[in-house]
Amino acid sequence: MPQVAIYDTTLRDGTQAEEIHLTLEDKLRIALKLDELGIHYIEGGWPGSNPTDRQFFRDIRSYALKNAQVAAFGSTRNAKLAADKDPNLKALAESKAPVLTIFGKTWDLHAVKALGVTLPENLALIRESLAFLRPRCKELFFDAEHFFDGFNDNPEYALACLKTAAEAGADVLVLCDTNGGRLTHEVAASIKAVKKALPKVKLGIHCHNDSELAVANSLEAVRQGVVQVQGTINGYGERCGNANLCSIIANLELKMGCSCIGEERLKLLSTAAHFVSETANLRPFLRQPFVGGSAFAHKGGIHVHAVLKDARTYEHVEPEAVGNKQRVLLSDLAGRSNIMFKARQYGYDLDKDDPAVQDLLAELKNREAKGYDYSVAEASYEILFFKTMGWSKRYFQLMTYRVLDAMHPDGEPFSEATVMLKVRGDVEHTAATGRGPVNALDMALRRALLPAYPNLAEMRLLDFKVRVMSGASRDTGGTASFVRVLIESGDKKSRWTTVGVSHNIIDASWQALVDSINYKLFQDDPQKWPDQSPKPKAKKKRA
Repeated sequence: MPQVAIYDTTLRDGTQAEEIHLTLEDKLRIALKLDELGIHYIEGGWPGSNPTDRQFFRDIRSYALKNAQVAAFGSTRNAKLAADKDPNLKALAESKAPVLTIFGKTWDLHAVKALGVTLPENLALIRESLAFLRPRCKELFFDAEHFFDGFNDNPEYALACLKTAAEAGADVLVLCDTNGGRLTHEVAASIKAVKKALPKVKLGIHCHNDSELAVANSLEAVRQGVVQVQGTINGYGERCGNANLCSIIANLELKMGCSCIGEERLKLLSTAAHFVSETANLRPFLRQPFVGGSAFAHKGGIHVHAVLKDARTYEHVEPEAVGNKQRVLLSDLAGRSNIMFKARQYGYDLDKDDPAVQDLLAELKNREAKGYDYSVAEASYEILFFKTMGWSKRYFQLMTYRVLDAMHPDGEPFSEATVMLKVRGDVEHTAATGRGPVNALDMALRRALLPAYPNLAEMRLLDFKVRVMSGASRDTGGTASFVRVLIESGDKKSRWTTVGVSHNIIDASWQALVDSINYKLFQDDPQKWPDQSPKPKAKKKRA
């Protein structure tokens, strides 16, 4: 089985993406997660460019990485300086990283116009820079920047750059589609030409995604014999991003018969992808292949019916192979199979003719017609499911609430909410101010419930979305619209989303807030089915 080395550049190339900034601590945490995943090379950054990256290489030495080698990145020497006088090359050597990677120009256009040197002078930059670094590291890689564009315009010179790098001691020549514009067949043809001209060199691939082909081009490069693939977790990177290592690793392991991180570590892929997105303070991309939340999600009733019989009918790999899981979504497209699938997740084995299935399906379609979206608010659906199955326990009961919006004399708006609840037989009457009516309601509601349910202190409101849906109303002559509110909440263990729908945004927000808190209390409740409550309508399976 071919062995392919995975070279991750999330901590350097990935941070060049818009909206991404990683602190030193972020970079260290991601590096440890990548090592756990089994990545072979972790490019920590460019020590010659900023203090954070220099500190990273000092700090990472105190960690005993089990699988990865740390790589430092830089460029060929300044055209006006000798290699031993160049601060960038000296910073690479001082990083004490076991692996050093430098990029050099292999497109004649860049050498002449960007660097302002002659073509022979550019070859000297490559040769002397690599020769300086060769005795100062265990492994030395040369990133042939803009190689495919350069090979297209001037193949003889592009190959000359590669030959110079190989003779200067580079262990792997990494062919870069820096502008991300090359098509897959062009990449294949170029690699074949390189292998013919330089049959003994080891090749790598580094693709950008400007034509949506970074993954495809990287996989084709492996087919053509490259031994190293560079990319980033989740495809983060400048412009349209880098080659997505999550997709590359999964395809190599599961479909191409190539060993990279191994079958067991592959099961950590989804967790690692989500960890990196959370650390970068970005929401995970739901529709990302293999690791996204929607990668194995099924909504249509016909699809679900088939998946229940054999998952291969609508899934190209087993979700568990990449650490993901199969999901069935609830919507007005749902059939009885959707209901039965979700019931099994909750511990119930329902027959398709069970009245509870019919009741849930009818209620689901009725609510979706009003604007509820349970495909993205599974926590609200779970509450609805258990109520239908006979769960009648109420953690609190609303008596009344009121929200007041006003303006301070200094012109700053503020909101005040008053909430009256019955909690375990006692009336709780609380008030709170907040930044907006929903925040004020949330604060007042928590203040009333915390004495009875202190575990709510660890719950946080993470996201709040409002969508106005045009729709006629008999009561208002067809001029009103429904408002749908989605609230994402979380605690130390999980995240969940709830939904509320109303003509009134405060009412819709209240529904979603109450569902969110009820879901938290329900999940933490060790006695969900007290003896006095109604028995479930279907036999509950033992855990």
